[in-house]
Amino acid sequence: MPIIHAIRILHKDLYSISGRLSKRDKLGIHALIETQAIAVLSLATESAFKSKVEKKTSLEKMRVQIEVLKHLVRSEHELAIIDLKTYIRF
Repeated sequence: MPIIHAIRILHKDLYSISGRLSKRDKLGIHALIETQAIAVLSLATESAFKSKVEKKTSLEKMRVQIEVLKHLVRSEHELAIIDLKTYIRF
């Protein structure tokens, strides 16, 4: 369950910075990032309750979703929506 806890912390951090963003950024790319983080959390929780054989497909889906999330956060940093310190923390 440690991965679920780590994803929850990430989502909490993502959610907490949304108040400091402009409306355009908050409703644009940042909304996608929050949705993606929730999808990753959902897949992690789902795989925690599956048997070892069934877990593989959920974990493969989660791996792809995490990569998409990483690229979205990187884009958010490159667009100067979040600063370097926040980007590194994520």
